[in-house]
Amino acid sequence: MAMAELSTPKTTSPFLHSSTRFRLSSKLHLSNQFRHLLLPPLPTTPNSKISCSVSQNSQAPVAVQENGLVKKKECYGVFCLTYDLKAEEETRSWKKLINIAVSGAAGMISNHLLFKLASGEVFGPDQPIALKLLGSERSIQALEGVAMELEDSLFPLLREVDIGTDPYEVFQDVEWAILIGAKPRGPGMERAGLLDINGKIFADQGKALNKVASPNVKVLVVGNPCNTNALICLKNAPNIPAKNFHALTRLDENRAKCQLALKAGVFYDKVSNMTIWGNHSTTQVPDFLNARINGLPVKEVITDHKWLEEGFTESVQKRGGLLIQKWGRSSAASTAVSIVDAIKSLVTPTPEGDWFSTGVYTDGNPYGIEEGLVFSMPCRSKGDGDYELVKDVEIDDYLRNRIAKSEAELLAEKRCVAHLTGEGVAFCDLGPVDTMLPGEV
Repeated sequence: MAMAELSTPKTTSPFLHSSTRFRLSSKLHLSNQFRHLLLPPLPTTPNSKISCSVSQNSQAPVAVQENGLVKKKECYGVFCLTYDLKAEEETRSWKKLINIAVSGAAGMISNHLLFKLASGEVFGPDQPIALKLLGSERSIQALEGVAMELEDSLFPLLREVDIGTDPYEVFQDVEWAILIGAKPRGPGMERAGLLDINGKIFADQGKALNKVASPNVKVLVVGNPCNTNALICLKNAPNIPAKNFHALTRLDENRAKCQLALKAGVFYDKVSNMTIWGNHSTTQVPDFLNARINGLPVKEVITDHKWLEEGFTESVQKRGGLLIQKWGRSSAASTAVSIVDAIKSLVTPTPEGDWFSTGVYTDGNPYGIEEGLVFSMPCRSKGDGDYELVKDVEIDDYLRNRIAKSEAELLAEKRCVAHLTGEGVAFCDLGPVDTMLPGEV
C-alpha cells in the first residue's frame, strides 16, 4: 500500500455548490458548505495534513480548478480506497456502468426505489450503476442522509452517488432519468393550476436533459399529472427521441391485475395482457376486453359483466384513496415497485403473447388516437430499452368510447400548457369535473 498526503486548504470557499458527490468506488467529495454536517472538523493549522491509504494502482488526488481557486480533492474513511475493478474477479463480467438520475430523491417514493436500483433488482446482478440524485435547496441535508444510507447498505453494484440541486449538473451523461419530484396537489387546487406549476418544473428538466444527458436517455415521468408532464418534458428536449419518454401508468396496471385476480379467485400472476388506456386520471380505461386470466378472455372467466363495466374501473381508480383511509399514507411503496416493473419491462424481453402498459407518444399509433399526446397504450419490448406498440388488440364500441373520453381530457390538458410546449398561447377548458385520482390530493 502507498500513502497519499493531502494538505488541508487554508481557505474555505464561500460559494454554495449545487452538487455534492459521494463516490463509492473511489473518494468522497463534499462541498465545504455541507462538510460539517457529516464529517468531523478538519485541523485548521496552516500546515496540517491528512494521510490516508490508497491502493498502489491508484493516483493521488489532483488539484481541480473551481471558481478561480485551486482545490485538492479530499478523501474520507473508506472512500480513500480506490479499487481496480478490472483486477477484481467478480467484476470482470460486469457490464459498463450506467448513470441513473432520480429527481425528488429525498421523497418517500425514492426512499423505496433507490435501494431496489442499487441492489441490482432492476438492471440485473452484473450491471454497476451510478445514482445521480436531484433535490431542492431545502432537501439537500435529506439527500445527504439518503446518500449515507446507501453507503451503509454496502451495495457492490452501486459505484457512485452524486447529489445536487442543479439538473444541468445532476443529469450529466445520464442514460436513465426517473422524474419523481413534483408539487403535490393541495386542497382547493385546480388541476389546471397543478399543470402550470409542475409543467414549469418538467419544462426546465426537459431542457436540462436535452443539453447534458445521453442522446438516447430513457425518461420515466412519475410526478403528476404525469402524462402531460411527460409531454412538456419531451417538447423541451427536441434532441432526444420522443419515443424515449414514458409516463408511469404501471401502478394502475398492477392494481387492475390485482382486482381481476380477486374477483376471479386466482393469484395475480395468472392475469396477463392488461392494458391501461389513456390518462393517469379518473378517465383512465382499464381494459378487461383484451385481458386474460389463465390464458382465457376475462369475460369468459368473470361472467359478472356489470361489475366489469362499472365496479372494476372504480375499484382501480379508488384504490389509492382507500389505502390512505386505511393507514394515513400514500402508496409510495407500491409506486416504487411499479417504477421497477416499468423499467424491467423495457430491459427484459416481454413474454410471448403478453404486453405491458406505459404512457408513450401517440405519433404513428395504430389505434386512431390523436397524435401529439402522451397516452397509455399496450407495448412490447425486446429488452433493449425500446418498445413497439401492440397491434393485435380488439377495440369495441364500449372501449372506444371510454378511450375517447381520456383522449379528450389529454387534448384539453395539452391546450392548458401550450405556453410550455412552444405551441402558442395556453387556453384552459378542463371543465368543473375533478378527474384527479383519489389519494393524489
